[in-house]
Amino acid sequence: MEELKLNNGQMIPQLGLGVFKVQDADDLKRAVAEALKDGYRHFDTATIYHNEEWLGEALAQSDVKREDLFITSKVWNSNTTYDETIAAFHESLKKLQTDYLDLYLIHWPSEGYNEKWRAMESLYNDGLIKSIGVSNFEKPHLEKLMTTATIKPTVDQIETHPYFQQKELHEYLKSLDIVHEAWGPLGQGKSNVLEDPVLTKIAEAHSKTVAQVILRWHLQRDIIVIPKSVHEERIAQNIDVFDFTLTEEEMSMIASIDKNQRGSGDPNDEEFLKGSLSRE
Repeated sequence: MEELKLNNGQMIPQLGLGVFKVQDADDLKRAVAEALKDGYRHFDTATIYHNEEWLGEALAQSDVKREDLFITSKVWNSNTTYDETIAAFHESLKKLQTDYLDLYLIHWPSEGYNEKWRAMESLYNDGLIKSIGVSNFEKPHLEKLMTTATIKPTVDQIETHPYFQQKELHEYLKSLDIVHEAWGPLGQGKSNVLEDPVLTKIAEAHSKTVAQVILRWHLQRDIIVIPKSVHEERIAQNIDVFDFTLTEEEMSMIASIDKNQRGSGDPNDEEFLKGSLSRE
């Protein structure tokens, strides 16, 4: 498994399993067991997914050592203060049956994120989190965060796929030495990206699936990917992307199909962010 080095010296496996919207305990535990068997060591959840407990159980049932795992969770928008963030973190830790997290993220740039960050810096300094980062933050949010932050985020997890390539934000993150992590890396089934003719042609040339080509494209952009699946075959296929390389020409072809087409929530949508404060 290829790894990337974060700006605090920690290493992160470049490909992991996401568990967004997995609402069935058995499905999740089966998927995690399958993923571990296939070589996955990086698992990404969040408080709002309501499945941290199941992930904790699935990992506790495995014989993989804790130090060989990389576990990420995220604090939800309804926690707006320092104390609420500390409490939410400890709740996640308990559910995940671990005494530290490898990465903890602010889920959205909603109200109080500078205070949340201060709490996360305390947890980081206490050794309870190995790395801290953000999710869905764009340039203005990061600039505002950096006015009070004493520790720079290691990661920004943002919607990224071939129809929403985030080229400008990608370069900005690179300039700050913040690693770009993609959520919805395969377009979440909303954009027909898996039927794209350009990607189909490239996939045929490599005897790979379109999904494998997309994941390879992310990896070659130095992006962390966390494709979500509960299907045994897809879980195995998604990690089988380290035995081929896209040419520069193929990377350029993929760059040309960007539609700047966001598929989910917009971090600049104040109404959306305000509405999310009460959702648990």
